[in-house]
Amino acid sequence: MKRLWVKVVPYEKPVAIAALESGAEALVLPDGQSATVRQFGRIKTVEKQGDLQPGVEVEFIDIAGKADEDRAAAVPADKIVVVRMLDWTIIPIENLLARRGGNLMVQVDNSEQARLMVEILEKGVDGVVLSTTDVNEIKKTAEIVHGVSERMALVAARITTTRQLGMGDRSCLDTCTQMTLGEGMLVGNTASGFFLVHSESLDNPYVASRPFRVNAGAVHAYVLTVGGKTKYLADLKAGDEVMLVDYEGRTQTAYLGRNKIERRPMMLIEAEAEGRPVSLVLQNAETIRLVDPQGKAISITSLKPGDQVLAHVEKTGRHFGMKVEESLIER
Repeated sequence: MKRLWVKVVPYEKPVAIAALESGAEALVLPDGQSATVRQFGRIKTVEKQGDLQPGVEVEFIDIAGKADEDRAAAVPADKIVVVRMLDWTIIPIENLLARRGGNLMVQVDNSEQARLMVEILEKGVDGVVLSTTDVNEIKKTAEIVHGVSERMALVAARITTTRQLGMGDRSCLDTCTQMTLGEGMLVGNTASGFFLVHSESLDNPYVASRPFRVNAGAVHAYVLTVGGKTKYLADLKAGDEVMLVDYEGRTQTAYLGRNKIERRPMMLIEAEAEGRPVSLVLQNAETIRLVDPQGKAISITSLKPGDQVLAHVEKTGRHFGMKVEESLIER
């Protein structure tokens, strides 16, 4: 997810409130203003007494020539570099993206400059620092920055087996976001294959729709989260970030409101995608659905060998939820 910081120097209350209400991650403030801002809501601040301190966690560098670009590239990778283009030349940004790889932000004056920066070279910088007193421009920039999302590669998986199991503990993930048709989460028995499990956004004769919910599967399963990391379903708790994915691979970040773990009859679903096995244990119920390649939700109780559903496959292993290049066998 791209970062949005708003520069409020000199300090102006309406600008700070607009930034907070627009979902900015942080405010760049005059020194000593953090306590004032936190009266209005919880938000990170960038100043000497803030959460992020200039010169320690963050370096601000004006780019006027090649020497400044070299100085920005030399900043340690664990520091965030915020560059300001004095003549608004694009090439130094492209060079820094190639040289640093990450932790690069650019100060911008308006939403159009922000759009250019988050889309540059298809990858974009990690975020922007918006310097404006225009409240409407803050809102427009927030829509642009937050609308740029990670894309997940989805492939067709062919069902090979469905098998009724006994009782087990399953996880219902209730988020703070309403999901639409064709949208859910990527969940799998192993870290190499994930099914797109549909949200409970469809009406049925027996229970009202719950578009904020994904009945994700057995507690041992992995769910793919923001930044390509995985977590066990059992470990998720209120406030955690989760990644929502639609049938076209578009993603958005949501926050968990509750993880309901209950004992239910279970069912094993197995498939093959690009020569790799994909499997998941889910609650055995007609309201639990996967997604076909056209974006249609399919009840797992109606699946049969040969049916196609959407999946995501990976070729790397996992260590504490992070991708690693290693030999790993999970069955």
